[in-house]
Amino acid sequence: MNTQAIFGLQFVLSMLVIALLAKWVLAPWLANQSQREALFWLAVPHAFRHVGMVFLVPGIVAQRLPDYFAIPAAYGDLLTGVLALLALVLLRGGWKGAIGAVWLFNVVGTIDLLNALRHVDVAQNFGAAWYIPTFLVPLLLVTHFMIFVRLLKPASNPEKPASE
Repeated sequence: MNTQAIFGLQFVLSMLVIALLAKWVLAPWLANQSQREALFWLAVPHAFRHVGMVFLVPGIVAQRLPDYFAIPAAYGDLLTGVLALLALVLLRGGWKGAIGAVWLFNVVGTIDLLNALRHVDVAQNFGAAWYIPTFLVPLLLVTHFMIFVRLLKPASNPEKPASE
């Protein structure tokens, strides 16, 4: 099996497992949470998106990744992570702008991931960063989707702060 086939298989299987766990475990639990509490927990993985800066670190990737992939992927992840962290703070604090911050980070983060996925041709150069697109990206895509679903669903008490 060639590198791109292995990459594709691992990506699809990770997406399947994460989607099933989200459906069986996470979605039922979130259904009992306020909108803000659910959005808080769904945003948490995205606050770690700064990890994507590793695409710019020599020695972690097998070969230097092409700038057309590495720069937008790294800085798009950093921006998304900062926006997600802001959303977490606003959600936890009960600020009125929290839902807008969630929308912003979720749109920016989704576009960033979809843009990066267009470049599967660089998969053979990921080196030690292989886990990011084959495990973390499926997790992030599933949670982005769940956030959009939650944002588009009418909230019974949208301004209730996330519990402490």
